[in-house]
Amino acid sequence: MKILKADQIRSWDQYTIRHEPIASIDLMERAATKCFEWLDDNGFFVHAFAVFCGKGNNGGDGLAIARMLASRGCNVSVYILEFGHKGTEDFQTNLARLHQYPSVDIHFIQDENFHSLSKETIVIDALFGSGLTRPPDGITSSLIDHINNSGCTIIAIDVPSGLSVDQSSKARLPDGQGNKIIKADYTLSFQCYKLAFLVAENAAFIGELSILEIGLLPEFLSSLDTDLELIDKSIARSIYKPRNRFAHKGNFGHAMIIAGSYGKIGAAALSAKACLRSGVGLLTCYIPKCGYDILQTAISEAMVMTDANSSIITKIDEDASKYDSIGIGPGIGTAAETRAALKELISICKKPMVIDADALNGLSMEKKLPTLPPGSVLTPHPKEFERLFGESKNDFERIEKALANAKLLNCSIVLKGHHSFIATPGGKGYFNSTGNAGMATAGSGDVLTGMITALLAQGYTTEEASIMAVYLHGVAGDIAANEFSKEAMIAGDIINSLGRAFKQLEI
Repeated sequence: MKILKADQIRSWDQYTIRHEPIASIDLMERAATKCFEWLDDNGFFVHAFAVFCGKGNNGGDGLAIARMLASRGCNVSVYILEFGHKGTEDFQTNLARLHQYPSVDIHFIQDENFHSLSKETIVIDALFGSGLTRPPDGITSSLIDHINNSGCTIIAIDVPSGLSVDQSSKARLPDGQGNKIIKADYTLSFQCYKLAFLVAENAAFIGELSILEIGLLPEFLSSLDTDLELIDKSIARSIYKPRNRFAHKGNFGHAMIIAGSYGKIGAAALSAKACLRSGVGLLTCYIPKCGYDILQTAISEAMVMTDANSSIITKIDEDASKYDSIGIGPGIGTAAETRAALKELISICKKPMVIDADALNGLSMEKKLPTLPPGSVLTPHPKEFERLFGESKNDFERIEKALANAKLLNCSIVLKGHHSFIATPGGKGYFNSTGNAGMATAGSGDVLTGMITALLAQGYTTEEASIMAVYLHGVAGDIAANEFSKEAMIAGDIINSLGRAFKQLEI
């Protein structure tokens, strides 16, 4: 599922208009019909509607929706931003069509004397969509404030007005306050995801997102190279390697998990269980002595080796070349001895490593990042990413920084979040489409570390292992949330749901 920029989406529209062929006004009618049907399906027709329109094609969508609502007998008022110039041709056509419905009150907004809105009214935002090229100001800025302060349910068409599609909307104004943006309860967009929908900084504006299929020709999309994609089931299934029925455990790799310290052996247990549940053939855990009895009791399928120290990892006395992949970091702490052991391991290891949690924090304390084994994976959350690579002004800058550093370090970077972002050494980036807020719980990241480590050991590339693990981690989280609720689920529930997550790839 490719993520397109605003100009690429406009090109897709034009391609469809030329090659279907279909008139642009009829394509607009198709989009408006999908929005009208969504409103019907979600029970909104019992309310009155206030439709706010600019004079571009987004405003034309709004006028077409208003006409369809009026034809259904809904109480509809339309408010058009008047700047003293004619609208686009399709806007003008839909305005003429709307005049055939005398029940619709049409108002032209020329000053800040805005009409009051009843809180029971449903506001349709069709002011600008993705066509905005500069931050709203003047009357437009005041109108956005008026709509946001109305207390009404707000439904944005295409993109909440004021929101930039391809770049951050934060701090674009001289006062540093950012754009004035419609705070939608629902956003109805078309055909594909936009980058703006996938970053945390825009969550307060988008509300509940629905992507509506409007029949743009798929041939255009298949011929288009994009740097960003959304991971979906089809991508995960194309990567998935079903097992040969004559396979044995030696075919699925030997992984090592280096984790835990006094009081944090649970991190090692979670990572190890997830590794085993993700299909690794053999697993060895390297932990401080204090965790030996715990791990041998809790995870009978794993082999356990211990450090000479009882509380922390100080020296990894083990031949790293024996292992197909190594995961390190969950719960190990950042003691000087542990950091030294980490640096030594990185310097001698030739197989891919998954570096997480305290291992990332330990590396961030170094003056310079060491050369990592080829095909390694870093799995920071935003704060850990900041410690490693410096502060970012916004989510868009953080994404660019992740892509640049993945290329520089020849590794994948999994930037964890609601739509976890995977930056690959080849320059492509992937956002995840699965998972939920219930996964914001202790140990969830340890589970992901074990999963990536297992997939690398089985021969998946760094890109494939990162995509598969992040996707399945989210699917398992969705299964667990459905069973236990977002509030009650814990990291162990994600592990226990991995079997059902893998089975979905077989369907």
